[in-house]
Order: sequence, then structure tokens, then C-alpha cells
Amino acid sequence: MTDTDQHAAATDPALLDALREHVQGSLPSTIADLSDLVRIPSVSWSAFDESNVLASARAVADLARSTGVFADDQVEIIRSAISDDDPLELGQPAVLAVRPARNGKPTVMLYAHHDVQPQGDDALWETPPFEPTLRGDRVYGRGASDDKAGVMTHIASLRALHAQFGDDLELGVVLFIEGEEEFGSRSFRTFLREQQEHLAADVIVVADSDNWSTEVPSITVSLRGNVTFKLTLTTLEHASHSGMFGGAAPDAMIPMVRLLASLHDDDGAVAVEGLSSYEADVPERTEEQLAADAALLPGVRPVGRGDVLSRMWFQPSITVTGMDVPSVANASNTLLPTVSARVSVRVAPGQAATDAYAAVERHLRAHVPFGARMEISEPDAGDGFLVDTAGWAVQEARTAMAEGWGESPVEQGIGGSIPFVSDLAAQFPEAQILVTGVEDPDTRAHSPNESQHLGVLHRAIASETILLARLATRG
Repeated sequence: MTDTDQHAAATDPALLDALREHVQGSLPSTIADLSDLVRIPSVSWSAFDESNVLASARAVADLARSTGVFADDQVEIIRSAISDDDPLELGQPAVLAVRPARNGKPTVMLYAHHDVQPQGDDALWETPPFEPTLRGDRVYGRGASDDKAGVMTHIASLRALHAQFGDDLELGVVLFIEGEEEFGSRSFRTFLREQQEHLAADVIVVADSDNWSTEVPSITVSLRGNVTFKLTLTTLEHASHSGMFGGAAPDAMIPMVRLLASLHDDDGAVAVEGLSSYEADVPERTEEQLAADAALLPGVRPVGRGDVLSRMWFQPSITVTGMDVPSVANASNTLLPTVSARVSVRVAPGQAATDAYAAVERHLRAHVPFGARMEISEPDAGDGFLVDTAGWAVQEARTAMAEGWGESPVEQGIGGSIPFVSDLAAQFPEAQILVTGVEDPDTRAHSPNESQHLGVLHRAIASETILLARLATRG
């Protein structure tokens, strides 16, 4: 059979109808399984109970076995060391399931993560964060979308694939569900090195991104990198009465506010020399659309310059994500001796995260006011990524999305960061990487009232199922 004939078989109308029928008929059980995963508070941060992450890994392993694609002994829960310096300090548990390819068929790796962000302030949630709640066409809960819906996209697609191909399936499948993506993927590189033989694939599908809308799919073609660190300024040996010494002695808040303000210009654009932008065309999005999508309050103006999507996809941004200062309720009339801030820098694709970190550090050291003592600690950096859209796998994905969604996909950048994608590319340079997702502009991942649009979930599963079927019939 020729390659062309095999592709014709993969897109045979009867096969497509059977795949779609299985996905549709299985959707209630898929949503039920997603809800069960959401009930497990699998926050991977060190301050939270890691037994919940293990419980989540066990649930995902059971789901992998339920697909019929893997034998029981082909599914493992694995914890790798965070670094070679301390082999006893382990990362959070990942799930790895491997079905080898047969008769020259390609191998596909399916990636998602089962850990979630902390829920934050429970009072900001309209329903309990770990009790999945259906309202309209969305199911609400922490991790309902990011990324337990990604997990279930893979599981449901494999179930549909097995229903059609059974034991005759010759496609190689690697299911890799990470357990600490939300905590910096600390053991990721060790895991890749240790499991390199099992993880090797021709195509890697990363189901952890966004879609253009609830009706139009996207293939993510660029990701910004990320640099985070803790910035601490100290001016006094101890706190002092603000009335006795204020106006002469600098409390730590004064230089902190001035230093953080120096990171942006009057338009709100990043003002750090050495942070670069990436030049590429972007679809049009008005500032009015941005205001609606980002929920700007009336009268609040967008920041930055240039095309809206260029600002979000291809320009650097700097955000102060937290500060260690007394709360308003506990504020006293004292000069603060020390103030700390958590700073997050999104790095334009194409610039190394280490270079961006060096540029920000130079800026901070050059601009610290009043001789305050400055310390930068807990740095973490991850590179951005540019997808090669010329490969055959991208074309297969475009076709599958058009068939699964009924709309052609938009190629879009993402302002967020998935640093491990560059690690995958470095470890497996011959693999073609596809970044897909189940989110939409109103998902609110990482925020209170995170939700998964069930129509998007349905169409994402249908698309991935068709993609896998096409790969399974590829020569």
C-alpha cells in the first residue's frame, strides 16, 4: 500500500464516522473521569500534601490501563531525582505508559500534567475549587482545564483508537503525564535522561495550551520563555518608629517601589535594556477586544506599544506576582527594614532565558535607590520555543483539527511559558512537536473559577483521535 493510499484509509468517511461516534458516545464517561480527577487536590508545590499528587498519579495510571492500549506492566508511576547532586530528593510522581511501534509505524508521545496550581483564596470561588460543578456548558474546578482536561483528551482519544483498531494497532504510543509542571518541572530533565529510550518518538503532542475561541481551534507555534526570582531590599537593621525617623531614614518600601517602577516606561512597556522582542506578523486584535477578554475595568488603559497580540506573544513582559509586606490589617506605624517581591519575566521567543535574566539583573543593580542592600535569590529560568511548521506532523494536525472541529486551526503564539518544551526539543531533536490544548479565552487557568468548556473538550478529543488514526495508518 502506498503512503497516499494509507492516508486515504485514515480519512475514510466510515472510519471518521466511527471515531466521532465513539468520542460522542463516551463523552459522559469522559466527563465523569475528569470530574474524579478534579476532586483530587493534586497541588505539587512543596508546601502542600504530596500524598494527593501520588493519589492523582495512581488515578491516571488506572485510566491509562483502562484505554486497552497498554498492558498492565506497560504502565508505571515514576519519581526521578531533582538533580544528580542529591539523588534522594525526588520530584513528584509522573505516569509513563509505553506501547512499542510495530511494522515500521511511527511513535507518538502524548504529554499532559496531572498536578494543579493552588486554589488561592476560597472566597473568590463561586463553587468549591475541588468539587467539579457543571454550570451551562462548562465544568468548574481547579485543574478542570489546566491540565486534567489535557489528560482526559489523551485518555479518551486512546480509548476511541483502541475501539477501532484493537490489538491490530501498530502505532507506537508513549503516554507521559507529568506530576510537577506547575512547580517548575524540577525533575523533568532527569526524567528525560533516565527514560530517553522509552520516550523517543517521531511526534510529540503537548496538550497544555489554548484555542483561538470555543469554536475555532489553534496550533500553538510560539511560546515565551520565563524567568522568576525573589528580589529583596534591606535598608535598616531593625524596624523603627515612622514618626520619629520617617522623612530621613529610608524604609525598604521606598526603594522597592522605585526600583520596581523602573522596570516599565510611561506606556507600561518593559524598559530593561537587553530584553529583546521577536518580529513576526500577528492577527489583528483591537484594544477593545483585549479589554473584554482580560476583564479590564472601565477606564483602565492597556499597557505597552505595538500590535496587541505582538505585546502578548512576542514582546517581553514583567509582572510582580507577590510581595512579603505586612497586611493592611496588621500594619503598624513603623519603617520596614526589609521588603521582598516575587518577579516574573516573560521572555520573547528566540531569546535565551539566561540572557534575559542577566539583563534584568544588570538593570536592577544599576537602578537600586538610596544604596539599599539588594539580594536576588531563588532564580528559575526556562526558554521559549518556536515550532517548526514545515513538518508533515503539523499538516496532519491541521487536517485532523479541521475534521474534528469543523474549522481550520489558527496558528497562534502564546504569551505563557512551557519551558520543558525546549527541553523536549533538545533531548529529541528529530521529533516533531505539536502544542495543542483544551483551553479557551475564558478558561481562567491558574485563577479562581477555572473551567473547562465541554464543547471544546469534545472537539479536542475528536481532533486528537483523528490525528492518532492518521498516524496509525502512516507508512
